[in-house]
Amino acid sequence: MNIANNTFKTLKDLDKAHYLHPFTDLQEHKQKGGDIFSRAEHIYIYNSEGKQLLDGMSGLWCSNLGYSQPTINKAITQQLEVLPYYNSFFQCTHQLAVDMAKSLVEVTPPQFNKVFFTNSGSEANDTNIRLVHRYYNLLEKPNKKQIISRKNAYHGSTVAAGSLGGFNGMHEQYTGVNYVHHIAEPNWFGYDGELDRDAFGKHVAQELAAKIDELGEENVAAFIAEPIQGAAGVIVPPETYWPEISKICKERDILLILDEVICGFGRTGNWFAAETYNIEPDLLTFAKGVTNGYQPLGGVMVSDKVADVITCNEGEFTHGFTYSGHPLACAAGIATLDILKNEQVIEKGAADIMPYFQARLRSLEDHPIVGEVRGVGMLAALELVKNKSSKERLAPDCEGGAICKMHAIEHGLMVRSVGDAIVTAPPLICSREEIDLLITRLTIALDYTAKHYGIKS
Repeated sequence: MNIANNTFKTLKDLDKAHYLHPFTDLQEHKQKGGDIFSRAEHIYIYNSEGKQLLDGMSGLWCSNLGYSQPTINKAITQQLEVLPYYNSFFQCTHQLAVDMAKSLVEVTPPQFNKVFFTNSGSEANDTNIRLVHRYYNLLEKPNKKQIISRKNAYHGSTVAAGSLGGFNGMHEQYTGVNYVHHIAEPNWFGYDGELDRDAFGKHVAQELAAKIDELGEENVAAFIAEPIQGAAGVIVPPETYWPEISKICKERDILLILDEVICGFGRTGNWFAAETYNIEPDLLTFAKGVTNGYQPLGGVMVSDKVADVITCNEGEFTHGFTYSGHPLACAAGIATLDILKNEQVIEKGAADIMPYFQARLRSLEDHPIVGEVRGVGMLAALELVKNKSSKERLAPDCEGGAICKMHAIEHGLMVRSVGDAIVTAPPLICSREEIDLLITRLTIALDYTAKHYGIKS
């Protein structure tokens, strides 16, 4: 429904006056305000003026099942009548937390039989640091504290998780922890050398070995990475990358933390990208799609290797959150996993809509301002360029990506611009007709962007 003009203006004024938005130019927002969304249905969101947008980002990579899932709603509301809240501290629990833990163990790789619940991916990655340090302390290897991550990685926005991430813009605004180090990401499009894709994959993976040698194996605790770097612009690694990374970690007594906050729960065509890339992590971060975005829930799947150490030694693990394993969040999570399993959403998607989505996107490779299309499953990015051969950008300061995103939204498609990449990750439940609509609206945005820069489309 549309919100009356006077109410809409009041909301916008109140928003500007009182709400500090995350990842927002606050001065610009104070002056111009932002968009206000009033409802959502299936894969569509509607702003307060009634404009419909196909949600090509699944919210923030999380509403994999779209916005119309009455069984999740019912699970949450029924739980409100039974036990709206209780904590998990000091040997306490409740049925929903136990059932949710069991459900997660059933769908994650076989080395995982324990879960630690948080409220978000950021808190989960903070938890990973606590687990890793506790693990090596108990093994009487107290020097193993250093953690290696990647440039342009995103692992959350708390102080510790933001330090694990590799975005300079975040690091410039606060002082992070001093035991995190960053190596290059496997960005083939951004590489200007002479190695082919497979050779590049091995080459960039060897930066991990070199960094371990530099710091000393006896000082390095873990390597953390996303299977595909989502917030960096959907950086899909060469096929040679992950086997090399896995080998290095196993040979050097380095724990491997796989951040599946974006990729988990079907986004790459398997329950987890660990299966897609045949990775065997020691710790696995999850959030977002675990509740379809209906409730805040995150956590860490803890492998038997790590759990056997931290649960078989005396002493309290002095870490946790008031809302860890919250009953309503767990109710939403159980319902979400049940839908994914019972309706075979991931299996059906991998067999049909995901390859269709990727094929339709590849049809845009001939567009004059598209330098590369990359993606896996229901996750993709288009790099925008002025010159395909030289990879020259449309304009300085990533203006081209912002212009294209603006045109996409104007024409009914919500996408994200990351630098000069246009990122899209639509819900797994899209039909072929809806993917066609996404491509149509994205093509219009590309055409308008090309016209903006005087390039014939």
